[in-house]
Amino acid sequence: MNQATHTDARLTELEIKASYAEDLLDQLNQTIFRQQQQIDRLLHEVAELRRQQPEGGQVVQRNLRDELPPHY
Repeated sequence: MNQATHTDARLTELEIKASYAEDLLDQLNQTIFRQQQQIDRLLHEVAELRRQQPEGGQVVQRNLRDELPPHY
């Protein structure tokens, strides 16, 4: 194998690796984008739950015995 052929082979190998790296980067970017959308939705849901919470943020203690149906 002469020097030019060896250089061409190495260049082709590097181009293939760069192509795979670009594909991986695109996939990672898409994953991050989807995760950010999920985070935004979850933040919105948490804000909505906080808005629905009674004033003062007090958690009401419940006795599960009080919630049993009458036939127990």
